[in-house]
Amino acid sequence: MGRLLVARPDAALKTALAEDPGLRNHYVEFCDTTVEALRLVRDRAVDVLITDPTTPGKDDLTIAAEIRTIRPSARIIALAPAVSHEDLVNALRAHVFAVFTPPLDYGEIVGMARAALDTVNWRDGIEVVSALPNWMTLRVSCHLLTADRLVRFMTEHEQSLPLGERDLLLTAFREMLVNAMEHGAGFDPGKVIEVTAARTERAIVYHFRDPGTGFNPSGLPHAAATSTPEAVMDSAIRRAEMGLRPGGFGMLIVRQIVDEVVYNELGNEVLLIKHLK
Repeated sequence: MGRLLVARPDAALKTALAEDPGLRNHYVEFCDTTVEALRLVRDRAVDVLITDPTTPGKDDLTIAAEIRTIRPSARIIALAPAVSHEDLVNALRAHVFAVFTPPLDYGEIVGMARAALDTVNWRDGIEVVSALPNWMTLRVSCHLLTADRLVRFMTEHEQSLPLGERDLLLTAFREMLVNAMEHGAGFDPGKVIEVTAARTERAIVYHFRDPGTGFNPSGLPHAAATSTPEAVMDSAIRRAEMGLRPGGFGMLIVRQIVDEVVYNELGNEVLLIKHLK
């Protein structure tokens, strides 16, 4: 059983927490402020803390840093009215588990809290290499939980985009990240994917580099090669004959979302390019 402490939750968050079956084996406690949460953490072990959504992001980071000196393994999920690029980078460097700003998706917050409680031997897995607003490079350990956490940070990083467009773009981002983790690193948490998010006046560019030996994108039949139902089924049959699972459906979606997908010669690096209107 893990212990989840939630500072100043509103009625909607309390309801979402109470209705989630995955939390029934965990202890959930509430308090009025993040400062009070800090006092409680000093008194007893807390595995996950969800901060007060009305507290500025900078204050959350200060408290998160202090909590980690007391409980180094504590996972902090920061809810804040707004965050700047600097706040996000500082949160990554402070090993904050996730950051959420309005409009808050309570289902996603509860899911992230559940994942934080269920993880065993948690280590951060995200290293900041470059932190400029228009060029951010990260090294990411190959674990699905780390992928989901990075998508959450990138969702806040791209907050200038319209909500629907941002969600679609991050769907493509996650697909390519997980592909790199699976096919380039075999989900070995000891290996890392290098991810760069760059922005120009006319485009958003994501670059992924995995540690694998690469592949020939045109040499392996997959669903992304076509959009006709007959060809998709033929692809699945041919891959099954090769001993491979059906593949390429995620890439089929990616190609519908972004404007360009560009691989390097080896096949272990890829660019996703989305033109800005």
